[in-house]
Amino acid sequence: MSDAVDDHGTALGSVGSFRRVVSLVPSLTEAVAVSAPGLLVGATDYCTHPPTLDVPRVGGSKYPDLAAVRDLAPDLVITNTEENRLDDATALRAAGVPVWVTDAPTTVPAGLASARRLLEALGTTPDWLAEADEVWAATTPAWATAIIPVWRKPWVVVGRDTFAGDVLLRLGVTNAYATDPERYPRPTLEALNATPADLAILPDEPYEFTPTDGPNWFPAKRSILVTGRYLTWYGPSLTTARAALTAALTGN
Repeated sequence: MSDAVDDHGTALGSVGSFRRVVSLVPSLTEAVAVSAPGLLVGATDYCTHPPTLDVPRVGGSKYPDLAAVRDLAPDLVITNTEENRLDDATALRAAGVPVWVTDAPTTVPAGLASARRLLEALGTTPDWLAEADEVWAATTPAWATAIIPVWRKPWVVVGRDTFAGDVLLRLGVTNAYATDPERYPRPTLEALNATPADLAILPDEPYEFTPTDGPNWFPAKRSILVTGRYLTWYGPSLTTARAALTAALTGN
C-alpha cells in the first residue's frame, strides 16, 4: 500500500487504512460523509452538510473540545490552516492523534486537488470530483466588479488569493479587492461604498447577511444574496454551485 500524504507532504499511514475520522473542516466533512460513508465519527458544530449527518459534535472549528476529539479515538483528524488553529493540531499530535492538514485553497482547481488527495487517502475517488472539474473548467468573460463582504462589525471583505475570489472570477465577476495586500481586508463602510464596484455580493456565512441586513448598507450597488457555502466550500456542492451562483448573479 502507498502512503497517504497530506497537503504539507506529511505521511500519515497507508491509503485506505483509516477507519475513524473526525473532521474540523465543514466543507471536507461533507466531502467525506458523501464520498466515504461510515468513516466519520465526529465533526464540528458548523458541519451542517449533509443535513442527515449524525455524529458527535466537538465544538467549533477555531476552538474545538480537544478532549472530546480524543475520546472519539480517531485514527485521523482533518484540519485546515485557515479554519483551524495550529495550536490545536499540535496538541492533538502531542497526544498521539494523527492530523491531516489541508491548506486554504486559493483557486477552484487547488481546492479540488486538496479534496481529491484526502479522499484518495481514505480509499475513494468519487464521481463528483470529475464532475466538478468539468463544471468549473471554463471562465466566463468579465462582466461586473463586486465587493464581497463576509463580516460586519467590523466590515471584512474577500481580498487577494482566495477561493471565493476565484469562484467569482470564473463566473465573470472581478473582485474589487483582488489586488489588496490582505487576503481579508477591513475597509470602512465609506470606503466600500466609494469603490466603483457594480455589485455587493452578500453570503449567508460566516456572517449571515439577509434582505434586511445587507442591501441597505450599499444603496448605490446591486446587492445579491448568495449561499455562502457555494462560494467557499470545496466539496460536492461544487457540482451545483456554478448554476446556483449564476442564477443569483443574473437574476434568472
